[in-house]
Order: sequence, then structure tokens, then C-alpha cells
Amino acid sequence: MTTMHPETRLDRRYSDETATATDWEEAKARLTAAELFWITTVRPDGRPHVTPLPAVWSDGALHFCTGPEERKARNLAENPHVVLTTGTNTWNEGYDLVVEGEATRVTDDGRLRELAAAWEAKYGSFWHFEVREGYFRHGAGHAAVYAVAPRTVFGFGKGEPFSQTRWRFTDA
Repeated sequence: MTTMHPETRLDRRYSDETATATDWEEAKARLTAAELFWITTVRPDGRPHVTPLPAVWSDGALHFCTGPEERKARNLAENPHVVLTTGTNTWNEGYDLVVEGEATRVTDDGRLRELAAAWEAKYGSFWHFEVREGYFRHGAGHAAVYAVAPRTVFGFGKGEPFSQTRWRFTDA
């Protein structure tokens, strides 16, 4: 587990003179509200794999799900390092976040039920999951759930002023 009071640093090399570091609570609120993330995993041959997916922020980690035979799940079986990115598709406005960490499987049915409720609350009834035997179940399919506790997060403020904030998390 990581502490939720990270070391916060504004990188002056990539920030306007008037920029200030973004508070972690603001970044966390943006992660909570974001609807779409892009996940980067590493294929067994070292090539990156990137795909969009929904994710839920809960208890100090981003959570996502994937079918056990999907490319990202197969990649994670070999290498748990991931990057999750979210933000706006504009240059001069908005805020982007890049979360680096390791994906760990969530298998406790009680915790999975909490996360299933969070998914449905955030994304609506289309994302209604039953929980059984350590998986989200939806119709005939099932999905493994992963948690990514951040090790490093980068925040990029775009527009007036441009800024780059880094949050580093250390073991509690």
C-alpha cells in the first residue's frame, strides 16, 4: 500500500513562471471523475500495448477489469507494470494525468462487490456486474479486476499557465 500524501513537485523546466504545483486532492478528484483511461501494458516481446478502458478510483488505487484471455491480461501475467493516462484531447486547455504503477489482481469477493457497486454508480446499469469466484461476471463472460496503486503520477496543466506536477508515492 502507498501513502496518500505523496511528495509533490512542480517541474519548473516544463511550467510557466506563474504556475504552481497542483494539489494531490485536486488530482485525485480528476482521477475519480475521469470516464475514460488509456492503459499501456508491455507485451512479452517488449512491445507496448495501448487500449482505452473505464476505470474506478477507490481506496488509493485505480481499478480496471479485463477478460482473462484479452491481450492486456496476458501481458500483465508476464509484467505487472502499467501506465494509465486520462485527460483532454486539446492542447491549450484542460488537464492530463499519467499514473504509473503495478497492476495487482483483486480476488476477494467482498472487495469485488464494493468495486462492482462503484462501477455501476459511475457508469450506469450497463456496467452491472455479479461477483463470483474472484471475478466480475456479466452475462456469459467474466473479467479479472486489477488495482493500480500509483508509484508516480504526472499532471499536465494546459493553457494559462502550463504546468507539470509530479507526485511520488513511497511505502507507508
